[in-house]
Amino acid sequence: MPRAEERTSLGLGTKAEQFQRAAISIVLVALVLIQSEAAVAWGNEGHVAINRVAAEKIPATMPRFLRRAVAEIAYLGPEPDRWRSPSEFALKNAQEADHFIDLERVSWLDPLPQGRYEFYRKLYEKRAATPATDHPDDYLPERVGLQPYITMEVYGRLKAAFREYRQRQAAHQPTQAVQQAIIFYAGWLGHYVADASQPLHTTIQYNGWVGPNPKGYTTEHKIHGQFESTYVAANITAKDFAGLVKSPERLEDPFARYVAYLRESNGMVENVYALEKAGGFTGKGSPEAFDFTTHRLAAGSQMLLDLWYTAWTESAVPVPEHPPSNPPSKTAAPAK
Repeated sequence: MPRAEERTSLGLGTKAEQFQRAAISIVLVALVLIQSEAAVAWGNEGHVAINRVAAEKIPATMPRFLRRAVAEIAYLGPEPDRWRSPSEFALKNAQEADHFIDLERVSWLDPLPQGRYEFYRKLYEKRAATPATDHPDDYLPERVGLQPYITMEVYGRLKAAFREYRQRQAAHQPTQAVQQAIIFYAGWLGHYVADASQPLHTTIQYNGWVGPNPKGYTTEHKIHGQFESTYVAANITAKDFAGLVKSPERLEDPFARYVAYLRESNGMVENVYALEKAGGFTGKGSPEAFDFTTHRLAAGSQMLLDLWYTAWTESAVPVPEHPPSNPPSKTAAPAK
């Protein structure tokens, strides 16, 4: 039987803590079920399922408390969509672009810079060089989308929290608080990874075909919701794609692999439109639509699981201590 400090490190805690966690899990399961019944967008039905499947596949080499947090992680799948109400204007406005990236608008930028602000700089340079007749505002960051940047930023938070967990565990210090942070970051990360598995989150063709349309794809503004919300909620559950998700692998370059994952998803935009044109997302849909959609959902769970696993393994690598903060040096103002 583990010592008391070991029980804390493993997330077992006291009997009161175990009862509290069990009660929280029951409430979260109920909330997930309620949301599933009122599913709107990939964000409820799909996001809950993607997070749940990934959480159920967490290997035994990762912390026990995380493997026991399936209900919490599933509940957190739709979390960023809960931040999109007009009643919280600043929050909604600040994070709308986190859910997508129109890769066609940055086809000239390869590779994508790894940092958010380097990406901004490139976009503003492109906008400044674009004639007014060619819609320069299409290169504003909020119009292009920031999907890979928010994803890598939350991934970084998760890795840092795993590192803190390891350090506190090694020092026999309480880990309950950092465990809660890890669960939140893991669930939050799942939302954006799942968004990227939906091809219409990677394209200017996000909700009705624009521009030349020789194949006669729909131009109505309803395909997005029909595919990711109505069809998924009515026809697909987590068990339909859980078997497609394999054991996780460590990603040598998480940013590069994630961008490749986005590009793979973007390459399937026409598949979505062709399936819609053939009636694949109407009612019970078609076998082809079911196969396509379950594989996209599975791709989301797989990438999420791989990122969790990579964050955990990378957190074992020692890093330099953060230097103490020093006030910026002040220079004399030039004489007037």
